[in-house]
Amino acid sequence: MMKISGRVTWCCVALLLALTSVSAVQKKLKSINDLKKINFGQSVPKHSLLLLHWFANTVNIDENNVISLAFDPNDGDYGSHYYGNFEELLDPLPRPRGNQYHYYTIGNLRKETSNPLPSYVARPRRAFAGENRDRIIVLVREQNTGWQTSWRIDHVYITQHFQYQGEYDPDHTYRITTNLLREIREFSVGEDQQPLSYLRNRFGSSADDFDIENTWGHLACLGLLLYIVLGERHPFTPQSNYTPQVTQQSAYTPDNRQTSWCEAFEKCCMIVVVLLICLFIFAISAARR
Repeated sequence: MMKISGRVTWCCVALLLALTSVSAVQKKLKSINDLKKINFGQSVPKHSLLLLHWFANTVNIDENNVISLAFDPNDGDYGSHYYGNFEELLDPLPRPRGNQYHYYTIGNLRKETSNPLPSYVARPRRAFAGENRDRIIVLVREQNTGWQTSWRIDHVYITQHFQYQGEYDPDHTYRITTNLLREIREFSVGEDQQPLSYLRNRFGSSADDFDIENTWGHLACLGLLLYIVLGERHPFTPQSNYTPQVTQQSAYTPDNRQTSWCEAFEKCCMIVVVLLICLFIFAISAARR
């Protein structure tokens, strides 16, 4: 009976740990419609959209949906560096034969590099500044073919640092699918960019082409993407007319406080229920001795 009781206790402990360590990374963003559901500007910096747009148009995606980096993340290009996952934000690294897996973060605006991020990401308009908190994390499979090394990406995440802390926020870490990256790539800027009218019709936007082009110039496709995701009727004004905005990183409103208390209350209730179950099972086991 003592052995059974011990096993039951360990099962309860394992159950408690599982319930209190549910990862927010299970949230998966499959399309631009999923992006619309994220509370950008309050819970998540709007700058994440700029970084994600750049990333989607920088990586290579082949016809088999295989994503690969076009640069060596060990060189620090685009603010990249090795990520140890010490806080266990993501799953442990797989250990298959013949491949080496690593996590890397991308997007540190303060990291010295010979290949910096483009100006619209590194020096964004004031309304889209993110205080250098947002990052992209990639799970990279390093494959050495004997004459070159390829960097295949198995998973892509967007995340952010806690305010004034080095750790990442698990409640606002999201898995990015290949389909979402492909949709964002349709809003590429440069010589091959799509007509705004085509993109408006394809993604059901009511944006005014003239307003978007007048505000964003050669970045008009990016401006349209931001318009679609943020869902604001007139979200953008010329740079000279911008006024400082208080972001959620420094704001503390009753609504935010209420949401935080609700989430904390739910977690506490879950822990209390599990503890009560453990105590009940322990009492039954003790009574049978």
